[in-house]
Amino acid sequence: MASRWLRERRGEYYYRLAKETGYRSRAAFKLLQVSQKYKLIHVGDTVVDLGAAPGGWMQAARTLVGEKGFVLGIDLKPIEPLPWPNVEFLVGDLMEFESLKLDERLPKGLADVVLSDAAPNVSGAWEVDHARQIELAETSLRIASRILRPGGNSLLKTFQGDLLDGFVKEVKTFFSIVKIVKPRASRSESSETYVLGLKFNSQLI
Repeated sequence: MASRWLRERRGEYYYRLAKETGYRSRAAFKLLQVSQKYKLIHVGDTVVDLGAAPGGWMQAARTLVGEKGFVLGIDLKPIEPLPWPNVEFLVGDLMEFESLKLDERLPKGLADVVLSDAAPNVSGAWEVDHARQIELAETSLRIASRILRPGGNSLLKTFQGDLLDGFVKEVKTFFSIVKIVKPRASRSESSETYVLGLKFNSQLI
């Protein structure tokens, strides 16, 4: 009972904090915490956020890249515009990557960081949801491998399960450093976790 109470209190804390600070979702703090610990995003970076709705990660990324960086969010659902000129949004399907023409939308044609907090509509069937989440992560990884500059970084959402180890091995074919991370702002009872890839190296492929 006590542990459940603590989990609920933590969830409420980040929810209230998001409201107080103007972030659209408590998920923004997940990205801020990972970036602070692992130096994921730097001032001036170009960041692509896959599955960006409702925009909390875009806001957090803009906080980290500052005025000289650039943030591009992509989602099937429209996102209410954000107030910065260096933050843009594109309605698009990640499964139809080529049609997005991301290289034409990025200032230098490549990204420094690719993020994905994309998640499937949860069915309640654990094996189905886990497989769908890994499929989204694999799609995000393929996109990252196409648009990341050498040395770039990535953070991809996954669910814990029997397919996770295979996905991590796949990520290791692209990045020199790979870690499984669960930020403090994630609910401890959730199967949600993130695969962090640092120092993209196309020569590993």
